[in-house]
Amino acid sequence: MSLTIYNTLTRKKEEFIPVESGKVGFYLCGPTVYDYFHIGNARPFIVFDVFRRFLQYRGFEVTYVVNITDVDDKIINKSNQENRAPKEIADEYTKAYLEDLKKLKVKLADVLPKATEHISDMIALIRELLDHGIAYTLNGDVYFSVEKYNGYGKLSGKHIEDLKAGARVEIDERKNNPLDFALWKAAKPGEPFWEAPWGKGRPGWHIECSAMSMKYLGDRFDIHAGGEDLIFPHHENEIAQSCGTGKHAFAKYWLHNGFLKIRGEKMAKSKRNFLTAREILKRYPAEVLRLFFLQKHYRSPINYSEEILDETQVAWHRLQNFYRELNAKKLPEINEIVPDRLSAPAQKFFRFIEQNRSEMAAALEDDFNSAKAIGKLFEIVKEGNRLLNSEEISTDKQVVLNYLKKKLEEFDDFLGLLSREADNSSSENDLEAILEILLEVRNELRENKMWELADKIRNRLTEAGFSIEDRAKQSIIKKNKS
Repeated sequence: MSLTIYNTLTRKKEEFIPVESGKVGFYLCGPTVYDYFHIGNARPFIVFDVFRRFLQYRGFEVTYVVNITDVDDKIINKSNQENRAPKEIADEYTKAYLEDLKKLKVKLADVLPKATEHISDMIALIRELLDHGIAYTLNGDVYFSVEKYNGYGKLSGKHIEDLKAGARVEIDERKNNPLDFALWKAAKPGEPFWEAPWGKGRPGWHIECSAMSMKYLGDRFDIHAGGEDLIFPHHENEIAQSCGTGKHAFAKYWLHNGFLKIRGEKMAKSKRNFLTAREILKRYPAEVLRLFFLQKHYRSPINYSEEILDETQVAWHRLQNFYRELNAKKLPEINEIVPDRLSAPAQKFFRFIEQNRSEMAAALEDDFNSAKAIGKLFEIVKEGNRLLNSEEISTDKQVVLNYLKKKLEEFDDFLGLLSREADNSSSENDLEAILEILLEVRNELRENKMWELADKIRNRLTEAGFSIEDRAKQSIIKKNKS
């Protein structure tokens, strides 16, 4: 089956045909390093990490580039607030960003370019735009003239005549058009600066990504990705300044993930309604946060609440406990399965695995529909649990279970949902399994109106430092804070 992706540029799904056969150039807009990133920021880091790995699973040679914006107004503002050098701020939060990515099981990009290390590339691109007459200087600043680029608005669907200077469009009465955006900002007292032919200063935000993406992926590359809040003006401006001279074709496919919402609003630092990924990781395993994002289609908005994360953690425990039990079984090794030589029940289960595995791949090949793929994964786990818990497991059933274990690990190479360090059944995993069993027993007692015994389990767990929350769909067990 061919791979299709939704291209924001054309507003439709398209067959993915890379610029160079068998290879993929993939650029993701990375962080501005002035603070810890919040879990809304974590969504693109996680989902596009999975897409990158799935493309590799499909056999593509992927060059994955994620930039680090280490010179920006936000960094300068924070340095002024804390009376620290901008570089000190940027270095501190770059280190924190890389630490938190590792905790989230996000594989590092092949290239992690920093803006401050590519100023000469940005100056060269700005010079091209000035020579072409599509940019102009103004007292040491350099601006891009949006009216001189015929394609402006093609990504966002906005029209120049309908646009007004807004929150993310710099307002400057000196500009030819209020929508013209800064390619270079003249130096101000106390701010970092670099020498350029038009004067001392620093690059604008948009020019950074254009210069760095083309530096490592070429004038024409395959995928440019980021959150949907970047469509306008950031990505729109990237296209304009990259394609403005006619010398660069730039990105072919544009992918954007939906917002993370909290209490109905987009999670954002400007709204002060955010939780950092670092905070969340103190309360939930990284795999739970990955599952939280992957069980929803990446282009859809997703709502955050502690209750939803708790429910996700219950689901993850089912997956993790099943995998742990498979590891504990000492299943016979096999090189190849010949279905026709299996017993009828084992043969049926093998074909079930293969059908769902095929449907998982098909879901991911259809615009990376991870939500559907995760649904298929849990169907496999449900049937696998039934076989694992059957009274008699014959040798050929064990063979199929071992095959399933290998396939789970194969899926996990791009999903990153299993805690594989726990293969040798740690005491923590044993405790989780026991708690899940107690919760199931209690639920059955409640269904049979055996309230006294159900309450006894609750009370004893309370004494042991755990609490149970009975919700509409399921019960949740938590460790009480000490």
